[in-house]
Amino acid sequence: MALHVLDEANRCLGCKKPMCQQGCPIRTNIPEVIRLLKDNHLDDAGRMLFENNPLTTVCSLVCNHENQCEGHCIRNRMPSHDPVHFSIIEDYISTTYANKMTSGPAPRNGMKAAVVGSGPAGLTVAVLLARWGYDVTIFDARDKIGGVMRYGIPNYRLPDSVLDDFQYRHLELKGIHVRPNTAIGKTITIDDLFRDGYKSVFIGAGLWKANAMHIKGETLGNVAFGIDYLANSKAFQLGDDIAVIGVGNSAMDCARTAIRNGARHVTCYARRDEECISASEHEVRYAKLEGVGFRFCKAPVEIRENGIICRDTVKGEDGKFTQVEGSETFYPHTGVIVSVSQGSENSLVKTTTGIETNQRGLLTVNEDGSTTREGVFAGGDAVMGARTVVEAVAIAKKVAASMDAYMKALPADNTPDPYAGIPVFSTPPSDVLAKQGV
Repeated sequence: MALHVLDEANRCLGCKKPMCQQGCPIRTNIPEVIRLLKDNHLDDAGRMLFENNPLTTVCSLVCNHENQCEGHCIRNRMPSHDPVHFSIIEDYISTTYANKMTSGPAPRNGMKAAVVGSGPAGLTVAVLLARWGYDVTIFDARDKIGGVMRYGIPNYRLPDSVLDDFQYRHLELKGIHVRPNTAIGKTITIDDLFRDGYKSVFIGAGLWKANAMHIKGETLGNVAFGIDYLANSKAFQLGDDIAVIGVGNSAMDCARTAIRNGARHVTCYARRDEECISASEHEVRYAKLEGVGFRFCKAPVEIRENGIICRDTVKGEDGKFTQVEGSETFYPHTGVIVSVSQGSENSLVKTTTGIETNQRGLLTVNEDGSTTREGVFAGGDAVMGARTVVEAVAIAKKVAASMDAYMKALPADNTPDPYAGIPVFSTPPSDVLAKQGV
């Protein structure tokens, strides 16, 4: 693999105006990373990647490279139309260098920060604040870190081992605390966090509430919502002929996962035509290669235990698609996965005073990521809606800097400890020691 990576690196033209960097949402200095690799400075290249993007090992695998760095490569304008595939270069450098990352926590500045949600935005904020000396605790509703990266991206695209290694390299070694199975907004509230001395809170909770189509049959036993199916696909019994409603990246993940779970036939349905596919070109091509079929201009109107009923749609002069009355057709399927979009859970907002949301239930923030509640910041899907990992990282970097500036500007906390000076027992009581045979 290393030889292949070096061959790919040697194809880089080292452009004075690197369009690849312009196409990257976090402006990774791709030419310099490649130059360092070619000059046998792999560690320097890896350090540069991680300093710019704590989630570089993830982004190298799941980024929409064909529309970002690789899609902007100047080689696309040449007769061969073959860009430098930076994804494999980044994957090699970041995974190799990650094994050498052993540095411990930075010197503490005495202030605590809380991060709600361990998705891409939350992890980025946590790592950056820890680098700057803050004592960081991550609260996540699930048992393992990663958020949508672990529970919304199939293992064949992003192995769990990548996130497990991230927890060790970036969280444990840096002294970042993680409280799993702890949903903020239920037993613990934002107010409780401030009571316990956290100077700032970042909300990076993902979009875990599936949006329904609100058509007849969505409650049937042979139906699953996409976000739930991807979180634990083995738990669903949908048969061997599955309909997937939707043509976004999550829908492609559902379709390809169903194939891997033994489905013999999988068909994706779209209300609009093929030009309106929102999934990446690569994902669609892989889905077709693996046997996934597509039906376009079909609007589901009812789900049944043995299939779905769709109406045809037509595109008007204004570009909008309308349903054709009387065109209903029944398509037999053993199971249905509804993967149209996700929304935000609102339990956290309901239990927190002073935080405003928009009509979609997303958090309202200023340009610096601050919410309408002082000391509370937000980013990622909770603010922007469903976006890519690298877009979440880009926003999180800006918000982390804003949180740092906010906390540094806070007045010194001179509140005396009411329990200072109380007796401290360094050993168990004598009766306990006796029982232990000491």
